[in-house]
Amino acid sequence: MTKRVFRSIFLAALAVLLCALALILGALHTYFTNVQLQQLELQTALTAHALENEGIGYFDGLDTSGCRVTWISADGTVLYDNRSDSGSMENHLARAEIQSALSGGSGTSIRYSDTLLERSIYAARRLSDGTVLRLSASQKSVPQLVLDMARPIALVLILAVALSALLAGQLTKKIVDPINGLNLDDPLSNRNYEEILPLLRRLDSQQRQLRAQSQELQQKRKEFNTVTRSLNEGLVLLNSGGTILSINPAAARLLSVTPNCLGADFSVANRNAVVSALVEKALTGEKAEQSVALSGGTYLAAASPVKSDGAVSGVVLLLFDETEKRKSEALRREFTANVSHEMKTPLHAISGFAELMKDGLVPPEDVRHFSEKIYSEAQRMIQLVEDTLRLSRLDEGAEDMQWSPVDVYEAAERAVQELTGPAELKNVTIRLEGESAVIRGIPQLVSGILFNLVDNAVKYNKDGGLVIVRVEPEGGQTVLTVADTGIGIPPEHQERVFERFYRVDKSHSKEIGGTGLGLSIVKHAALILGAAVELDSTPGKGTIITVRFPSA
Repeated sequence: MTKRVFRSIFLAALAVLLCALALILGALHTYFTNVQLQQLELQTALTAHALENEGIGYFDGLDTSGCRVTWISADGTVLYDNRSDSGSMENHLARAEIQSALSGGSGTSIRYSDTLLERSIYAARRLSDGTVLRLSASQKSVPQLVLDMARPIALVLILAVALSALLAGQLTKKIVDPINGLNLDDPLSNRNYEEILPLLRRLDSQQRQLRAQSQELQQKRKEFNTVTRSLNEGLVLLNSGGTILSINPAAARLLSVTPNCLGADFSVANRNAVVSALVEKALTGEKAEQSVALSGGTYLAAASPVKSDGAVSGVVLLLFDETEKRKSEALRREFTANVSHEMKTPLHAISGFAELMKDGLVPPEDVRHFSEKIYSEAQRMIQLVEDTLRLSRLDEGAEDMQWSPVDVYEAAERAVQELTGPAELKNVTIRLEGESAVIRGIPQLVSGILFNLVDNAVKYNKDGGLVIVRVEPEGGQTVLTVADTGIGIPPEHQERVFERFYRVDKSHSKEIGGTGLGLSIVKHAALILGAAVELDSTPGKGTIITVRFPSA
Protein backbone atom coordinates (compact mmCIF):
# COMPACT_ATOMS: atom_id res chain seq x y z
CA MET A 1 0.00 0.00 0.00
CA THR A 2 2.84 2.42 0.87
CA LYS A 3 4.49 1.91 -2.53
CA ARG A 4 1.24 2.47 -4.39
CA VAL A 5 0.48 5.66 -2.47
CA PHE A 6 4.04 6.91 -2.97
CA ARG A 7 3.98 6.11 -6.68
CA SER A 8 0.61 7.84 -7.16
CA ILE A 9 1.65 11.00 -5.30
CA PHE A 10 5.07 11.08 -7.00
CA LEU A 11 3.67 10.75 -10.51
CA ALA A 12 0.92 13.29 -9.79
CA ALA A 13 3.40 15.82 -8.40
CA LEU A 14 5.80 15.22 -11.30
CA ALA A 15 3.00 15.61 -13.84
CA VAL A 16 1.87 18.87 -12.23
CA LEU A 17 5.42 20.24 -12.24
CA LEU A 18 5.98 19.28 -15.88
CA CYS A 19 2.64 20.78 -16.91
CA ALA A 20 3.46 23.96 -15.00
CA LEU A 21 6.86 24.11 -16.72
CA ALA A 22 5.26 23.68 -20.14
CA LEU A 23 2.64 26.33 -19.42
CA ILE A 24 5.28 28.76 -18.18
CA LEU A 25 7.42 28.18 -21.26
CA GLY A 26 4.40 28.66 -23.51
CA ALA A 27 3.30 31.80 -21.68
CA LEU A 28 6.79 33.30 -21.80
CA HIS A 29 7.14 32.48 -25.47
CA THR A 30 3.80 34.17 -26.23
CA TYR A 31 4.70 37.16 -24.11
CA PHE A 32 8.08 37.74 -25.75
CA THR A 33 6.51 37.18 -29.18
CA ASN A 34 4.05 40.01 -28.50
CA VAL A 35 6.82 42.25 -27.19
CA GLN A 36 8.98 41.53 -30.19
CA LEU A 37 6.07 42.19 -32.54
CA GLN A 38 5.34 45.56 -30.88
CA GLN A 39 8.99 46.55 -31.13
CA LEU A 40 9.05 45.49 -34.77
CA GLU A 41 5.94 47.58 -35.53
CA LEU A 42 7.55 50.58 -33.82
CA GLN A 43 10.72 50.14 -35.82
CA THR A 44 8.68 49.85 -39.01
CA ALA A 45 6.83 53.08 -38.25
CA LEU A 46 10.09 54.92 -37.54
CA THR A 47 11.78 53.56 -40.62
CA ALA A 48 8.77 54.46 -42.81
CA HIS A 49 8.82 58.02 -41.54
CA ALA A 50 12.53 58.35 -42.22
CA LEU A 51 12.16 56.77 -45.66
CA GLU A 52 9.46 59.26 -46.68
CA ASN A 53 11.64 62.17 -45.58
CA GLU A 54 14.99 61.05 -46.98
CA GLY A 55 14.07 58.57 -49.65
CA ILE A 56 16.02 55.45 -50.42
CA GLY A 57 19.21 57.17 -49.48
CA TYR A 58 18.19 56.63 -45.87
CA PHE A 59 19.39 53.05 -46.12
CA ASP A 60 22.92 54.07 -47.06
CA GLY A 61 25.21 53.28 -44.16
CA LEU A 62 22.30 52.15 -41.99
CA ASP A 63 23.04 49.10 -39.74
CA THR A 64 20.18 46.74 -40.45
CA SER A 65 21.79 43.52 -39.25
CA GLY A 66 19.17 43.05 -36.55
CA CYS A 67 16.26 42.75 -38.98
CA ARG A 68 15.42 42.41 -42.64
CA VAL A 69 14.13 45.53 -44.49
CA THR A 70 12.10 45.20 -47.68
CA TRP A 71 10.53 48.03 -49.73
CA ILE A 72 7.72 46.91 -52.00
CA SER A 73 5.80 48.81 -54.67
CA ALA A 74 2.03 48.93 -54.83
CA ASP A 75 2.00 46.16 -57.44
CA GLY A 76 4.09 43.84 -55.24
CA THR A 77 7.46 44.40 -56.93
CA VAL A 78 10.37 44.44 -54.51
CA LEU A 79 12.13 47.81 -54.77
CA TYR A 80 14.75 47.21 -52.05
CA ASP A 81 15.88 44.36 -49.75
CA ASN A 82 18.89 44.60 -47.47
CA ARG A 83 19.66 40.89 -47.64
CA SER A 84 18.76 39.81 -51.19
CA ASP A 85 18.90 41.14 -54.72
CA SER A 86 15.58 42.88 -55.23
CA GLY A 87 15.54 42.13 -58.91
CA SER A 88 15.59 38.38 -58.40
CA MET A 89 12.94 38.31 -55.69
CA GLU A 90 9.38 37.18 -56.39
CA ASN A 91 6.33 39.40 -56.25
CA HIS A 92 5.17 40.01 -52.67
CA LEU A 93 1.69 41.22 -53.38
CA ALA A 94 0.09 38.01 -52.09
CA ARG A 95 1.81 38.19 -48.73
CA ALA A 96 -0.66 38.60 -45.85
CA GLU A 97 1.13 41.52 -44.22
CA ILE A 98 1.36 43.34 -47.61
CA GLN A 99 -2.31 42.88 -48.25
CA SER A 100 -3.14 44.19 -44.76
CA ALA A 101 -0.85 47.20 -45.21
CA LEU A 102 -2.28 48.09 -48.63
CA SER A 103 -5.83 47.84 -47.39
CA GLY A 104 -5.47 49.07 -43.80
CA GLY A 105 -2.23 50.99 -43.67
CA SER A 106 -0.36 48.43 -41.61
CA GLY A 107 -0.25 44.69 -41.16
CA THR A 108 1.57 41.89 -39.33
CA SER A 109 2.03 38.17 -39.85
CA ILE A 110 4.05 35.26 -38.51
CA ARG A 111 5.31 32.40 -40.70
CA TYR A 112 7.33 29.27 -39.84
CA SER A 113 10.39 28.25 -41.69
CA ASP A 114 10.66 24.96 -43.52
CA THR A 115 12.38 23.28 -40.54
CA LEU A 116 9.78 24.53 -38.00
CA LEU A 117 12.66 25.42 -35.73
CA GLU A 118 12.40 29.13 -36.54
CA ARG A 119 9.64 31.51 -37.51
CA SER A 120 9.62 35.03 -38.97
CA ILE A 121 7.63 38.02 -37.70
CA TYR A 122 6.59 40.53 -40.29
CA ALA A 123 5.40 44.14 -39.78
CA ALA A 124 4.39 46.24 -42.86
CA ARG A 125 3.34 49.89 -43.24
CA ARG A 126 2.01 51.69 -46.29
CA LEU A 127 3.78 54.89 -47.27
CA SER A 128 2.15 58.00 -48.64
CA ASP A 129 3.18 57.16 -52.23
CA GLY A 130 1.37 53.80 -52.02
CA THR A 131 4.53 51.70 -51.53
CA VAL A 132 4.89 49.37 -48.55
CA LEU A 133 7.79 49.14 -46.11
CA ARG A 134 8.20 45.78 -44.39
CA LEU A 135 10.48 44.80 -41.57
CA SER A 136 10.91 41.20 -40.42
CA ALA A 137 12.76 39.52 -37.59
CA SER A 138 13.51 35.88 -36.85
CA GLN A 139 12.22 34.23 -33.70
CA LYS A 140 13.00 30.75 -32.34
CA SER A 141 10.05 28.34 -32.06
CA VAL A 142 9.19 26.47 -28.88
CA PRO A 143 10.98 23.24 -29.95
CA GLN A 144 14.10 25.29 -30.74
CA LEU A 145 13.86 27.02 -27.40
CA VAL A 146 13.57 23.61 -25.63
CA LEU A 147 16.64 22.36 -27.51
CA ASP A 148 18.57 25.49 -26.73
CA MET A 149 17.53 25.32 -23.06
CA ALA A 150 18.11 21.56 -22.69
CA ARG A 151 20.59 21.96 -19.85
CA PRO A 152 18.46 24.33 -17.74
CA ILE A 153 15.39 22.26 -18.46
CA ALA A 154 17.21 19.06 -17.44
CA LEU A 155 18.29 20.76 -14.23
CA VAL A 156 14.70 21.83 -13.62
CA LEU A 157 13.49 18.28 -14.31
CA ILE A 158 16.01 16.86 -11.85
CA LEU A 159 14.93 19.33 -9.22
CA ALA A 160 11.30 18.55 -10.03
CA VAL A 161 11.85 14.81 -9.67
CA ALA A 162 13.70 15.25 -6.39
CA LEU A 163 11.08 17.63 -5.06
CA SER A 164 8.29 15.29 -6.19
CA ALA A 165 9.97 12.32 -4.50
CA LEU A 166 10.48 14.32 -1.29
CA LEU A 167 6.91 15.56 -1.21
CA ALA A 168 5.55 12.14 -2.15
CA GLY A 169 7.53 10.47 0.63
CA GLN A 170 6.37 12.94 3.24
CA LEU A 171 2.77 12.81 2.11
CA THR A 172 2.86 9.02 1.92
CA LYS A 173 4.20 8.81 5.46
CA LYS A 174 1.62 11.30 6.67
CA ILE A 175 -1.18 9.33 5.01
CA VAL A 176 -0.04 5.77 5.72
CA ASP A 177 1.30 6.10 9.28
CA PRO A 178 -2.13 6.80 10.84
CA ILE A 179 -3.57 3.87 8.88
CA ASN A 180 -0.75 1.55 9.97
CA GLY A 181 -1.27 2.74 13.54
CA LEU A 182 -4.97 1.94 13.61
CA ASN A 183 -6.10 0.26 16.84
CA LEU A 184 -7.92 -2.73 15.35
CA ASP A 185 -8.97 -3.93 18.80
CA ASP A 186 -11.04 -0.77 19.15
CA PRO A 187 -11.60 0.55 15.60
CA LEU A 188 -13.98 3.34 16.59
CA SER A 189 -11.28 4.99 18.72
CA ASN A 190 -9.44 5.95 15.50
CA ARG A 191 -10.56 9.38 14.28
CA ASN A 192 -7.69 10.28 11.96
CA TYR A 193 -9.72 10.02 8.77
CA GLU A 194 -13.43 10.60 8.70
CA GLU A 195 -13.44 9.10 5.19
CA ILE A 196 -12.70 5.61 6.53
CA LEU A 197 -15.23 5.81 9.37
CA PRO A 198 -17.68 3.45 7.57
CA LEU A 199 -14.85 0.94 7.23
CA LEU A 200 -14.00 1.32 10.93
CA ARG A 201 -17.64 0.75 11.88
CA ARG A 202 -17.65 -2.42 9.78
CA LEU A 203 -14.41 -3.55 11.42
CA ASP A 204 -15.85 -2.85 14.88
CA SER A 205 -18.95 -4.90 14.07
CA GLN A 206 -16.82 -7.77 12.80
CA GLN A 207 -14.55 -7.50 15.85
CA ARG A 208 -17.54 -7.88 18.15
CA GLN A 209 -18.78 -10.87 16.18
CA LEU A 210 -15.32 -12.46 16.21
CA ARG A 211 -14.94 -11.87 19.95
CA ALA A 212 -18.35 -13.42 20.61
CA GLN A 213 -17.56 -16.38 18.38
CA SER A 214 -14.11 -16.77 19.97
CA GLN A 215 -15.57 -16.71 23.48
CA GLU A 216 -18.22 -19.22 22.48
CA LEU A 217 -15.58 -21.42 20.87
CA GLN A 218 -13.33 -21.21 23.93
CA GLN A 219 -16.27 -21.99 26.21
CA LYS A 220 -17.23 -25.02 24.12
CA ARG A 221 -13.62 -26.15 23.95
CA LYS A 222 -13.32 -25.75 27.73
CA GLU A 223 -16.54 -27.70 28.26
CA PHE A 224 -15.38 -30.38 25.83
CA ASN A 225 -11.99 -30.68 27.53
CA THR A 226 -13.62 -30.75 30.98
CA VAL A 227 -16.02 -33.49 29.94
CA THR A 228 -13.44 -35.59 28.13
CA ARG A 229 -10.89 -35.29 30.94
CA SER A 230 -13.42 -36.51 33.49
CA LEU A 231 -14.44 -39.50 31.37
CA ASN A 232 -13.28 -42.91 32.48
CA GLU A 233 -13.78 -44.01 28.88
CA GLY A 234 -11.08 -43.26 26.34
CA LEU A 235 -11.84 -40.80 23.54
CA VAL A 236 -9.67 -40.10 20.49
CA LEU A 237 -10.55 -37.79 17.57
CA LEU A 238 -8.71 -38.26 14.27
CA ASN A 239 -8.83 -36.46 10.93
CA SER A 240 -9.18 -38.13 7.53
CA GLY A 241 -5.43 -38.73 7.40
CA GLY A 242 -5.31 -40.57 10.73
CA THR A 243 -3.71 -37.64 12.57
CA ILE A 244 -4.62 -37.22 16.25
CA LEU A 245 -6.72 -34.09 16.80
CA SER A 246 -7.74 -34.73 20.42
CA ILE A 247 -7.10 -37.42 23.02
CA ASN A 248 -8.30 -37.48 26.63
CA PRO A 249 -6.14 -38.65 29.55
CA ALA A 250 -8.02 -41.96 29.85
CA ALA A 251 -7.27 -42.87 26.22
CA ALA A 252 -3.63 -41.78 26.58
CA ARG A 253 -3.28 -44.00 29.65
CA LEU A 254 -5.03 -47.01 28.11
CA LEU A 255 -3.10 -46.82 24.82
CA SER A 256 0.18 -46.00 26.59
CA VAL A 257 0.77 -42.84 24.54
CA THR A 258 1.84 -39.40 25.71
CA PRO A 259 -0.91 -36.74 26.06
CA ASN A 260 1.17 -34.34 23.91
CA CYS A 261 0.90 -36.58 20.84
CA LEU A 262 -1.51 -34.15 19.13
CA GLY A 263 -0.66 -33.85 15.46
CA ALA A 264 1.06 -37.24 15.37
CA ASP A 265 -0.03 -40.15 13.18
CA PHE A 266 -2.20 -42.51 15.24
CA SER A 267 -0.68 -45.66 13.76
CA VAL A 268 2.76 -44.44 14.86
CA ALA A 269 1.79 -43.19 18.33
CA ASN A 270 -0.36 -46.24 19.15
CA ARG A 271 1.30 -49.64 19.51
CA ASN A 272 -1.84 -51.76 19.86
CA ALA A 273 -2.26 -53.52 16.52
CA VAL A 274 -5.93 -54.38 17.10
CA VAL A 275 -6.92 -50.77 17.81
CA SER A 276 -4.89 -49.52 14.83
CA ALA A 277 -6.64 -52.03 12.58
CA LEU A 278 -10.04 -50.80 13.80
CA VAL A 279 -9.06 -47.20 13.03
CA GLU A 280 -7.81 -48.14 9.55
CA LYS A 281 -11.11 -49.85 8.85
CA ALA A 282 -13.07 -46.80 10.08
CA LEU A 283 -11.02 -44.57 7.76
CA THR A 284 -12.41 -46.59 4.85
CA GLY A 285 -15.94 -45.66 5.96
CA GLU A 286 -16.90 -48.78 7.95
CA LYS A 287 -17.73 -48.87 11.64
CA ALA A 288 -15.59 -51.33 13.59
CA GLU A 289 -15.57 -52.52 17.19
CA GLN A 290 -13.86 -55.28 19.14
CA SER A 291 -12.99 -56.23 22.71
CA VAL A 292 -9.35 -55.46 23.41
CA ALA A 293 -7.12 -56.19 26.38
CA LEU A 294 -5.57 -52.90 27.46
CA SER A 295 -3.71 -51.77 30.52
CA GLY A 296 -6.16 -52.04 33.39
CA GLY A 297 -8.60 -54.57 31.97
CA THR A 298 -10.76 -55.47 29.01
CA TYR A 299 -12.19 -52.66 26.89
CA LEU A 300 -14.56 -52.42 23.96
CA ALA A 301 -12.83 -50.38 21.24
CA ALA A 302 -15.35 -48.77 18.86
CA ALA A 303 -14.11 -46.78 15.85
CA SER A 304 -16.79 -44.80 13.97
CA PRO A 305 -16.18 -42.83 10.77
CA VAL A 306 -17.30 -39.19 10.60
CA LYS A 307 -18.63 -38.39 7.13
CA SER A 308 -19.10 -35.04 5.43
CA ASP A 309 -20.68 -34.80 1.97
CA GLY A 310 -20.31 -38.54 1.58
CA ALA A 311 -16.56 -38.57 2.30
CA VAL A 312 -14.80 -39.66 5.49
CA SER A 313 -13.57 -36.51 7.24
CA GLY A 314 -12.40 -38.17 10.47
CA VAL A 315 -12.76 -40.98 12.99
CA VAL A 316 -14.03 -41.10 16.57
CA LEU A 317 -12.45 -43.83 18.69
CA LEU A 318 -14.12 -44.77 21.99
CA LEU A 319 -12.75 -47.18 24.59
CA PHE A 320 -15.41 -48.55 26.97
CA ASP A 321 -14.37 -50.41 30.13
CA GLU A 322 -15.87 -53.91 30.05
CA THR A 323 -14.02 -55.10 33.14
CA GLU A 324 -16.81 -54.19 35.56
CA LYS A 325 -19.41 -55.46 33.12
CA ARG A 326 -17.73 -58.83 32.86
CA LYS A 327 -17.14 -58.88 36.59
CA SER A 328 -20.83 -58.09 37.16
CA GLU A 329 -21.84 -60.83 34.75
CA ALA A 330 -19.56 -63.28 36.57
CA LEU A 331 -21.00 -62.19 39.93
CA ARG A 332 -24.51 -62.50 38.52
CA ARG A 333 -23.81 -66.03 37.31
CA GLU A 334 -22.20 -66.90 40.62
CA PHE A 335 -25.12 -65.35 42.50
CA THR A 336 -27.63 -67.34 40.46
CA ALA A 337 -25.67 -70.54 41.03
CA ASN A 338 -25.38 -69.83 44.77
CA VAL A 339 -29.08 -69.04 45.11
CA SER A 340 -29.96 -72.22 43.26
CA HIS A 341 -27.58 -74.21 45.40
CA GLU A 342 -28.70 -72.63 48.67
CA MET A 343 -32.38 -73.19 47.87
CA LYS A 344 -31.84 -76.68 46.56
CA THR A 345 -30.59 -77.95 49.90
CA PRO A 346 -33.65 -77.01 52.04
CA LEU A 347 -36.01 -77.97 49.24
CA HIS A 348 -34.46 -81.45 49.04
CA ALA A 349 -34.69 -81.77 52.81
CA ILE A 350 -38.33 -80.67 52.89
CA SER A 351 -39.17 -82.92 49.94
CA GLY A 352 -37.42 -85.91 51.55
CA PHE A 353 -39.06 -85.51 54.95
CA ALA A 354 -42.47 -84.91 53.39
CA GLU A 355 -42.09 -87.98 51.16
CA LEU A 356 -41.27 -90.19 54.15
CA MET A 357 -44.29 -88.87 56.03
CA LYS A 358 -46.48 -89.30 52.93
CA ASP A 359 -45.48 -92.94 52.55
CA GLY A 360 -46.09 -93.62 56.26
CA LEU A 361 -42.48 -94.54 56.87
CA VAL A 362 -42.16 -92.23 59.86
CA PRO A 363 -43.04 -93.66 63.26
CA PRO A 364 -45.70 -91.62 65.12
CA GLU A 365 -43.22 -90.65 67.78
CA ASP A 366 -40.90 -89.12 65.10
CA VAL A 367 -43.56 -87.13 63.26
CA ARG A 368 -42.95 -84.10 65.47
CA HIS A 369 -39.22 -84.25 64.87
CA PHE A 370 -39.72 -84.50 61.10
CA SER A 371 -42.24 -81.65 61.18
CA GLU A 372 -39.73 -79.48 63.07
CA LYS A 373 -37.10 -80.29 60.42
CA ILE A 374 -39.51 -79.36 57.62
CA TYR A 375 -40.42 -76.12 59.43
CA SER A 376 -36.78 -75.28 60.08
CA GLU A 377 -35.77 -75.81 56.45
CA ALA A 378 -38.80 -73.85 55.26
CA GLN A 379 -37.88 -70.96 57.57
CA ARG A 380 -34.33 -71.11 56.28
CA MET A 381 -35.59 -70.94 52.69
CA ILE A 382 -37.93 -68.06 53.57
CA GLN A 383 -35.05 -66.21 55.18
CA LEU A 384 -32.91 -66.86 52.11
CA VAL A 385 -35.62 -65.51 49.80
CA GLU A 386 -36.19 -62.45 52.02
CA ASP A 387 -32.46 -61.71 52.17
CA THR A 388 -32.15 -62.14 48.40
CA LEU A 389 -35.08 -59.79 47.78
CA ARG A 390 -33.67 -57.31 50.27
CA LEU A 391 -30.26 -57.39 48.58
CA SER A 392 -31.84 -57.00 45.14
CA ARG A 393 -33.73 -53.98 46.40
CA LEU A 394 -30.48 -52.49 47.68
CA ASP A 395 -28.87 -53.08 44.28
CA GLU A 396 -31.57 -50.87 42.78
CA GLY A 397 -30.59 -48.06 45.15
CA ALA A 398 -33.57 -48.23 47.53
CA GLU A 399 -35.13 -45.30 45.68
CA ASP A 400 -38.58 -45.97 47.16
CA MET A 401 -37.33 -45.63 50.75
CA GLN A 402 -37.71 -42.36 52.62
CA TRP A 403 -34.80 -40.51 54.20
CA SER A 404 -35.28 -39.03 57.65
CA PRO A 405 -33.34 -38.31 60.85
CA VAL A 406 -32.39 -41.61 62.56
CA ASP A 407 -31.07 -42.05 66.08
CA VAL A 408 -28.53 -44.85 65.70
CA TYR A 409 -28.46 -45.49 69.46
CA GLU A 410 -32.24 -46.06 69.56
CA ALA A 411 -31.99 -48.38 66.54
CA ALA A 412 -29.23 -50.30 68.34
CA GLU A 413 -31.47 -50.65 71.43
CA ARG A 414 -34.22 -52.20 69.30
CA ALA A 415 -31.78 -54.63 67.65
CA VAL A 416 -30.34 -55.67 71.03
CA GLN A 417 -33.81 -56.23 72.45
CA GLU A 418 -34.84 -58.29 69.43
CA LEU A 419 -31.74 -60.52 69.62
CA THR A 420 -31.53 -60.88 73.39
CA GLY A 421 -33.60 -64.08 73.27
CA PRO A 422 -31.44 -65.90 70.67
CA ALA A 423 -28.32 -64.66 72.49
CA GLU A 424 -29.48 -66.14 75.79
CA LEU A 425 -30.09 -69.50 74.09
CA LYS A 426 -26.40 -69.46 73.05
CA ASN A 427 -25.29 -68.16 76.45
CA VAL A 428 -24.03 -64.91 74.85
CA THR A 429 -24.28 -61.54 76.58
CA ILE A 430 -25.09 -58.37 74.58
CA ARG A 431 -24.06 -55.04 76.03
CA LEU A 432 -25.04 -51.62 74.60
CA GLU A 433 -22.80 -48.62 75.22
CA GLY A 434 -22.55 -45.05 74.02
CA GLU A 435 -24.99 -42.20 73.62
CA SER A 436 -27.64 -40.82 71.31
CA ALA A 437 -26.36 -39.89 67.82
CA VAL A 438 -28.65 -38.71 65.03
CA ILE A 439 -27.85 -39.17 61.34
CA ARG A 440 -29.80 -38.52 58.17
CA GLY A 441 -30.56 -41.91 56.69
CA ILE A 442 -33.13 -44.59 55.88
CA PRO A 443 -34.48 -46.17 59.08
CA GLN A 444 -34.96 -49.62 57.50
CA LEU A 445 -31.35 -49.72 56.28
CA VAL A 446 -29.91 -48.57 59.60
CA SER A 447 -31.97 -51.21 61.42
CA GLY A 448 -30.87 -53.84 58.85
CA ILE A 449 -27.19 -52.98 59.40
CA LEU A 450 -27.54 -53.23 63.18
CA PHE A 451 -29.61 -56.42 63.12
CA ASN A 452 -27.24 -58.28 60.76
CA LEU A 453 -24.08 -57.20 62.59
CA VAL A 454 -25.43 -58.09 66.04
CA ASP A 455 -27.00 -61.30 64.70
CA ASN A 456 -23.67 -62.42 63.19
CA ALA A 457 -21.85 -61.46 66.41
CA VAL A 458 -24.24 -63.72 68.34
CA LYS A 459 -24.29 -66.60 65.82
CA TYR A 460 -20.54 -66.84 65.42
CA ASN A 461 -19.73 -66.36 69.12
CA LYS A 462 -18.53 -68.83 71.69
CA ASP A 463 -20.47 -70.24 74.60
CA GLY A 464 -20.41 -67.63 77.31
CA GLY A 465 -19.23 -65.00 74.80
CA LEU A 466 -19.80 -61.25 74.83
CA VAL A 467 -21.10 -58.82 72.22
CA ILE A 468 -20.51 -55.08 72.74
CA VAL A 469 -22.50 -52.63 70.68
CA ARG A 470 -21.25 -49.05 70.94
CA VAL A 471 -22.65 -45.84 69.36
CA GLU A 472 -20.85 -42.48 69.74
CA PRO A 473 -20.19 -39.25 67.83
CA GLU A 474 -16.60 -38.85 66.70
CA GLY A 475 -14.99 -36.15 64.58
CA GLY A 476 -18.13 -35.08 62.74
CA GLN A 477 -19.25 -38.67 62.26
CA THR A 478 -21.41 -41.19 64.06
CA VAL A 479 -19.44 -44.38 64.76
CA LEU A 480 -21.14 -47.73 65.30
CA THR A 481 -18.94 -50.53 66.63
CA VAL A 482 -20.03 -54.16 67.07
CA ALA A 483 -17.36 -56.27 68.80
CA ASP A 484 -17.61 -59.94 69.72
CA THR A 485 -15.47 -62.58 71.35
CA GLY A 486 -16.33 -65.19 68.72
CA ILE A 487 -14.43 -67.45 66.38
CA GLY A 488 -12.93 -64.62 64.30
CA ILE A 489 -12.14 -64.50 60.59
CA PRO A 490 -8.82 -65.65 59.09
CA PRO A 491 -6.92 -62.87 57.23
CA GLU A 492 -7.22 -64.57 53.83
CA HIS A 493 -11.02 -64.46 54.07
CA GLN A 494 -11.47 -60.94 55.44
CA GLU A 495 -11.62 -59.24 52.02
CA ARG A 496 -14.32 -61.58 50.73
CA VAL A 497 -16.70 -61.89 53.68
CA PHE A 498 -18.82 -59.07 52.27
CA GLU A 499 -19.44 -60.99 49.04
CA ARG A 500 -22.79 -62.69 48.54
CA PHE A 501 -23.08 -66.24 49.86
CA TYR A 502 -19.44 -66.23 50.90
CA ARG A 503 -18.85 -68.28 54.04
CA VAL A 504 -15.61 -68.82 55.89
CA ASP A 505 -16.79 -72.18 57.29
CA LYS A 506 -19.73 -73.42 55.19
CA SER A 507 -20.53 -76.37 57.40
CA HIS A 508 -20.59 -74.25 60.55
CA SER A 509 -22.66 -71.57 58.79
CA LYS A 510 -25.28 -74.06 57.75
CA GLU A 511 -25.44 -75.46 61.27
CA ILE A 512 -26.28 -72.03 62.66
CA GLY A 513 -28.69 -71.23 59.83
CA GLY A 514 -26.72 -68.49 58.07
CA THR A 515 -27.58 -67.55 54.48
CA GLY A 516 -24.23 -65.89 53.62
CA LEU A 517 -25.98 -62.62 52.72
CA GLY A 518 -25.87 -60.74 56.04
CA LEU A 519 -22.58 -58.86 55.55
CA SER A 520 -23.37 -58.29 51.87
CA ILE A 521 -26.59 -56.55 52.95
CA VAL A 522 -24.58 -54.49 55.46
CA LYS A 523 -22.11 -53.42 52.75
CA HIS A 524 -24.79 -52.39 50.24
CA ALA A 525 -26.86 -50.54 52.85
CA ALA A 526 -23.75 -48.67 54.04
CA LEU A 527 -22.95 -47.63 50.45
CA ILE A 528 -26.45 -46.22 50.00
CA LEU A 529 -26.18 -44.30 53.30
CA GLY A 530 -22.69 -43.02 52.44
CA ALA A 531 -21.13 -44.90 55.36
CA ALA A 532 -17.76 -46.66 55.53
CA VAL A 533 -17.37 -50.21 56.87
CA GLU A 534 -14.17 -51.37 58.57
CA LEU A 535 -13.30 -54.93 59.64
CA ASP A 536 -10.78 -55.99 62.26
CA SER A 537 -10.73 -59.67 63.18
CA THR A 538 -8.38 -62.12 64.87
CA PRO A 539 -9.08 -65.87 64.58
CA GLY A 540 -10.00 -67.35 67.98
CA LYS A 541 -10.29 -63.93 69.64
CA GLY A 542 -13.18 -62.21 67.94
CA THR A 543 -14.22 -59.63 65.37
CA ILE A 544 -14.77 -55.86 65.45
CA ILE A 545 -16.84 -54.27 62.69
CA THR A 546 -17.01 -50.46 62.60
CA VAL A 547 -19.49 -48.44 60.57
CA ARG A 548 -18.84 -44.70 60.21
CA PHE A 549 -21.98 -42.73 59.31
CA PRO A 550 -21.82 -39.10 58.19
CA SER A 551 -23.58 -37.00 60.81
CA ALA A 552 -26.85 -35.24 60.05
